[in-house]
Amino acid sequence: MELIIPQTTKTQIKTSTTKVKPDLSFRDVPEYERTKHVHRLHPYLGKFIPQLVEYFLKRYFKKGNWILDPFSGSGTLLIEANVLGMNSVGVELSEFNCLISRVKTKKYNLDKVEKEIKDILNKTKEFSQWYVNREQKSILSTKFKLVTNDSDYLQKWLSRRALQEILFYRNNIIHYKNREILKIILSRATRSARQIPHYDLARPKKPIRKEYWCIKHKRYCRPIDEALKFINRYSLDTIRRLQEFDRLRTEAEMKTVRSDTRKVNLPSYKFDGIFTSPPYVGMIDYHDQHNYAYELFGFKNNETKEIGPMKAGKSNAAKEKYKEGMIDAFRNVSKYLKSGAKVFVVVNDRDKLYPKIAEKSGFRIKEILHRPVLMRTERDNIQYSESIYYLTKAN
Repeated sequence: MELIIPQTTKTQIKTSTTKVKPDLSFRDVPEYERTKHVHRLHPYLGKFIPQLVEYFLKRYFKKGNWILDPFSGSGTLLIEANVLGMNSVGVELSEFNCLISRVKTKKYNLDKVEKEIKDILNKTKEFSQWYVNREQKSILSTKFKLVTNDSDYLQKWLSRRALQEILFYRNNIIHYKNREILKIILSRATRSARQIPHYDLARPKKPIRKEYWCIKHKRYCRPIDEALKFINRYSLDTIRRLQEFDRLRTEAEMKTVRSDTRKVNLPSYKFDGIFTSPPYVGMIDYHDQHNYAYELFGFKNNETKEIGPMKAGKSNAAKEKYKEGMIDAFRNVSKYLKSGAKVFVVVNDRDKLYPKIAEKSGFRIKEILHRPVLMRTERDNIQYSESIYYLTKAN
């Protein structure tokens, strides 16, 4: 690991050979620890490794501090801050991301949660049995009816049986108090039930209808034909993960604010610091990766308001627009920072945009750390590096 020490000029930063410890790749952390408790309630492409957040919070902040994540995604910072007794606020534009974050952070009556999850699961099992046997002459044939499909997208990516099970579950969520948890379970199950190769869950290009050679399992596999097995698996997994985090959580506050960071109003807070990973220029389509959830629940698509959207590409014009957006965002939230606040920005800055963003946002670069990104789960397991900018607010 190289540690870059900033010099007196604002744009010229030289590299030192000083070694950074620990190994910020966290290559020796097993997968189950990298996705511990509620961090894997729902997949999210591009989220923090919790151990990275934990390391910086422990080193630079203390119990009782207030930490802001102005691009909070699925809420990893909020969870890690809470476990350490630190208060946190996450600002996020995506309605679906805010749903994930709320479900992770909310305090529940876990007995009631478990009862509701198992109740709707059992009803869905009964419906699935009816669906499979519906053409037989039995008492089952009159108990349920087929569910009307209202989405061409879902019909394209799901088998008929999977779609019926998913729509039945969705239509019954309204009858339960903990419906946001049930939405997350169903969204996660829908993601896994799509007719796509098992090794390509993150960025599938098209549905697959026939047997195929599976890179993940090293054998021929058939497309998924049902959703029930995933609903069952993730129902039980969700109960367990919520219970695990409940044993760890503290009384520290966690708040998710759905807003554009460039415009968000946070007058009630003064933050001791920021820890965030903003969007990268043209790299991830944050809407498309969860298109199934938007179709299921009718979430509003705010991708045109995103900073650095994938559809805008990586042209020089797109990079300039990205810089403008990030500067506006950091300038806006900067007024809610305490004097001497520490700001950490984790970003793949291959185009060296952040020295200028920092300068124009009123921040000084104190350090820049680099870490390789390893242990990725997508098929395109290409290793790359991230920069961690340690900034302070200029007077």
